[in-house]
Parts: sequence; structure tokens; C-alpha cells
Amino acid sequence: MMNNYIPNATIFQNELREIYGVKEKDTEENSTSSGTGFAAVIKDELQKVNDLQVEADNNVTGYIAGEKSIHEVVLATEEASMSLELAIQIRNKLVDAYKEFNNMQV
Repeated sequence: MMNNYIPNATIFQNELREIYGVKEKDTEENSTSSGTGFAAVIKDELQKVNDLQVEADNNVTGYIAGEKSIHEVVLATEEASMSLELAIQIRNKLVDAYKEFNNMQV
């Protein structure tokens, strides 16, 4: 059974900033001054998810060929699976927010 618990995003905010190298004061400035919009960020993150999926597939192929250990394969496939689940959850939240926004009365 899949765990449907979605942790509060603020718990992991600092860790995500460290992983992606984002400084707290630069978050708003970079999004407006560098020309990267919301669509570009989403596209980049989806590309990362795709890269993890390809890497996991390559690890499975490597395991079949005897080049990779089962440990590497399981880690890569779990990382790819978790990133895909997160992307799906984010997509669902965006769709829900869009629907809620459209249903607002002005």
C-alpha cells in the first residue's frame, strides 16, 4: 500500500535550497531578473525527472548485463520512482489550484 502522507513543504525547504544552491535572498530576484519563468523552471525539473528515469533504466540494463549491482539498481529505481511521484503530486496541486482560481467569482 502506498503511503499517501505528503509532508509539509516548509520542513524540507532548507534542504531543497542547499541541494539546488538557491540562496534565500536570491529566490525572488533570480526569478525576475534572469529571465527564467515558471514554465522554464517546470521544464527543467521535468527534464531532471526524465534523466532519473533514463538512469534507472540504464542501471537495470547494466544489471542484466552483469555490470551493475542490485544495490545500485534499487537505489536508482527508487529515486526515479520518488521523483516521478513528487512530480505527479505537484502537477495535481497545480491543476487543483488552477481549477480553484477559475471557479473564483470576481
